[in-house]
Amino acid sequence: MLCSAGCTVPLAPGYRILKESREIKFVPGPPPELEIRAEFTLENIGTSELAFIDAAFPDEKDFGRKNLRVQMDGRDAALASLPEELRHSSPRTLRIPLDASWGQKQKRRLSIEYTLSSPGDSGARITLGENDFHLGASGWFPVLEPPRHVMAPFPKRPDKTIVAIVVPSNFLVLSRGKPASRKQRGADTEFRFLLRAADLAPYVVAGRYVESSGGGKSDSAVFWTLQPLKEDTASAQAQIAAAWNTLQTDFGPLDKNLRVPRIIESAELRVNLAGEEGPVAAPFPAGALVNPAALSLGVGSEEFLEKVAHALAHDWFSGEIYPVEDARLGMGEALPEYATIVIDEARGGEAARRKRVAKLLREYEEASAHAVEKPLGATRLNDPAEQRRIALAKAPLFFIALEDTYGEAAVRSGLARLVALLRGQEVGYDDLRSALEESTGKNLAEDFRAWLNEKGIPKEFRAKYEAAND
Repeated sequence: MLCSAGCTVPLAPGYRILKESREIKFVPGPPPELEIRAEFTLENIGTSELAFIDAAFPDEKDFGRKNLRVQMDGRDAALASLPEELRHSSPRTLRIPLDASWGQKQKRRLSIEYTLSSPGDSGARITLGENDFHLGASGWFPVLEPPRHVMAPFPKRPDKTIVAIVVPSNFLVLSRGKPASRKQRGADTEFRFLLRAADLAPYVVAGRYVESSGGGKSDSAVFWTLQPLKEDTASAQAQIAAAWNTLQTDFGPLDKNLRVPRIIESAELRVNLAGEEGPVAAPFPAGALVNPAALSLGVGSEEFLEKVAHALAHDWFSGEIYPVEDARLGMGEALPEYATIVIDEARGGEAARRKRVAKLLREYEEASAHAVEKPLGATRLNDPAEQRRIALAKAPLFFIALEDTYGEAAVRSGLARLVALLRGQEVGYDDLRSALEESTGKNLAEDFRAWLNEKGIPKEFRAKYEAAND
């Protein structure tokens, strides 16, 4: 009855977003900056008047955020910190006090603007340079939060949202959503993309790029680089497209607007998701970003293709779903590694699969010789590096063990179901187990206990792959 009534009768304080628009403008430097502007039309649909709105903003250090300005109904609003007891759980959230109580069924116009600059550790969330920039799918845009009430609904995006991206006219631009229009604004060009309510949060990649599209083949991966690639890219583009197609076949389509992956150079990319420097490939929801050091490996080299494949796998398992803190290592890092095994198997058969498993077993043994193992389900990303190495080698093997017991098709179908049903949401081990039990028709309690709560590699699994490990 409560669920039925909630569709038409408000049960708690709350508001909805009637209209929303976003604008990202590239401002040349030095240093270059991004001007971010958001416009919202809001309506109070809850059970009471509201005295403030809470909103999460980009972190000042991670995104170089400054010059924050908020207006409500055309008047500047003075931001306030949250009460002390709420700050730890919501460190990026500020409170927007209203100069007059917001009555039921009343509408308000909210405007937010600020600038972003390149942080010192440019990675998968933001990069910004003189010739290119990218914004990942989270963190850089303000997120309006519901009133602090247990039944308050989260204010969802309206059915249509326009994302406008203003860049120099010689920039190429890619964003989530359907391309809607393009027009000149002086020396700049404004690209507009249409987001639907069901779409995930937008990302943006733009720069003075040269496109290499695989000799005109429509099913090849596309390179965007700051200088023309001198080597023959046809083989690399075909292999990357094959990896992408394997991921889509086994774990579900990523985005109906994406036909082929894009591998895009990011001159400012310094670290990957694990904080590693050097040749780096990082995921973004339409492909992979690569830095100049990665390109210098040669786009046809095994090392380059391996880095790109791993980044693509992250698009599914840390881009479409967001593992909770307790599962960020065992799922957020392990699932992409497992998915690269799936890619290897599609390309090289069972022998390639066994070779990768053997490599992970060796890494597990080597790491275990230098640290005391913690149970996989209790290992976190902030644990000592030695213990993380043990868990990072062991965790992908858990999914291989599940495939060995219940079949590849059933396990991959369960993971595809997890991504499809919970895309854009946080997930944990309970969600994973539920999805896999649905697809396998089996109770997986013992499997999860043996791999997540016990130390070591189960004997039967080790024995199965001993020959490959010799």
